[in-house]
Amino acid sequence: MRNAQISRKTKETDIKLSLELDGGEVSINTGIGFFDHMLTAFAVHGGFGLSVEVSGDLEVDCHHTIEDTGIVLGRAFDKALGDKGGIKRFGSFYVPMDEALGFCSLDISGRPFLVFDASFPEERIGGYDSCMTEEFMRAFAFNSGITLHLQCPYGKNSHHITEALYKALGHSLREAVTVTASDKPLSTKGVL
Repeated sequence: MRNAQISRKTKETDIKLSLELDGGEVSINTGIGFFDHMLTAFAVHGGFGLSVEVSGDLEVDCHHTIEDTGIVLGRAFDKALGDKGGIKRFGSFYVPMDEALGFCSLDISGRPFLVFDASFPEERIGGYDSCMTEEFMRAFAFNSGITLHLQCPYGKNSHHITEALYKALGHSLREAVTVTASDKPLSTKGVL
């Protein structure tokens, strides 16, 4: 069973999320249009079924909604993968998005880490603060137990840079969660 349902309620956000690693419907409603677009792109390009319903304190700003969604999505990936046996574990992918190039390389290692190397010319994309891309990725990586490297070596448009990174993450995860012939974790230690 490569799926997970996670709910998390705090004084700042109320999140209900369902994840199917092997595909399914995609339905995203966070209250932030551009973030919905990014999560949809992530799920579609990753081949994941993903349902996300968020009620957040958007009267403050977008920070809690985006970061907390990363926390819940990370926990869902960790839960859906179980002991991480029988998956390829590693994934890397480049996504060109007009003038921007996004790259992601990751290891579903159980050792969370984030290397993030991208800058954003525009501070905002609709109701989405560009700096929240790094915050989302950090929350996702640390709650999923993934070593995550993201880079955009060049780009002039914050929308394109951000979208290239979310799509690259989706493609890299699709590769990493691919089922192999073995049911054991890919590790010399025998466990992850």
